[in-house]
Amino acid sequence: MRFTVSSTALGSRLAALGRVINSKNSLPILGDFLFEIVDGRLHLTASDSEVMMKAAMELNETDGDGRFCVGNHDLLEAVKGISEQPITFDVDQQSNIAKITYQNGMFSLPVENADEFPQPQQIGDGATTINIPTTLLAENINRSIFATAQDELRPVMNGIYFDLTPDCLAIVASDGHKLVRNKILNIRSEQPASFILPKKPASLLKGVLGKQGGDVIIRFDDRNAEIIFEDGIIICRLIEGRYPNYNSVIPQSNPNQLTVDRLGLLAALRRVQPFSNDSSNLIRFHVENGTLQLDAEDYDFSKTATERMSCDYNGIPMSIGFKGSSFIEILSNFDCTEVIIQLADPSRAGLVLPSEQPVNQDVLMLMMPMLIND
Repeated sequence: MRFTVSSTALGSRLAALGRVINSKNSLPILGDFLFEIVDGRLHLTASDSEVMMKAAMELNETDGDGRFCVGNHDLLEAVKGISEQPITFDVDQQSNIAKITYQNGMFSLPVENADEFPQPQQIGDGATTINIPTTLLAENINRSIFATAQDELRPVMNGIYFDLTPDCLAIVASDGHKLVRNKILNIRSEQPASFILPKKPASLLKGVLGKQGGDVIIRFDDRNAEIIFEDGIIICRLIEGRYPNYNSVIPQSNPNQLTVDRLGLLAALRRVQPFSNDSSNLIRFHVENGTLQLDAEDYDFSKTATERMSCDYNGIPMSIGFKGSSFIEILSNFDCTEVIIQLADPSRAGLVLPSEQPVNQDVLMLMMPMLIND
């Protein structure tokens, strides 16, 4: 079998697929890429048994169909060092060797039987389908993934929850201390359905969706999801279990409202946070008369910091504690000029919203407070 392909096109596809492959695998074949040539197109696949990612690309020329597997590491390292030019694969499946030639040289690698490569998980006949614009899905994954947990006892918290209802598609992530809830108001279904997307395929999507146009098609059943986008397909096993009732933790009455410059607050928190206690990372927010004061202290090392900034505040004077690193993460995952912080009292969650909601969306982030000693 012989075919010729663009070196940079192949390199970019392999680099994306390589993120699927684990450094240690239960089966040796899972350390390989699967190459399949069908009707003049090259189809590439990588899998870790839970997540499978496929990509396709045009070939410059080929002498027919065929399939084989080749180890990921050596091929990736070799191809990424080749400048843009045609490279030719000559695959001898009798001797199980692939010779790869390019302008100034060649290398050879062993190949393995493609029949040993795992088959993709099948999506059931009663699958639910969601069509979502590529940029919108990328934006929501980017905004949410930081809030997912790493909790062995509650695995449902370790992914992004997609909740399709008659009102909207809600995309939710939470680690129990912070929460992100995105509502996409123009995607809805009379037949409610939901799934929990694990963090790894979410991260893969975050990396590949980029600036692509068009729509992403998500098909899912109780156990698996198939996500089809412009450059390929991800098939993954879903996290099984019941996601907590995220709406129940969002306070409905928050009469104290603070509007502040997002980047200004972010910079102030980054300056103050190093002075907080390493174990608690507590920052005290005191708001009164149009001024927000941030205080951090670590008496064990005789460190304190205070910073004040102006804001627009409607409410009673209040002091409330938040984890500084988590608040920095929340502010970093907005792209608006100003944020609105809604507070009820020092013992209840604070809500952070953009001053202007994105079109057809309702974005909300939540932070649980920390106990402060007055």
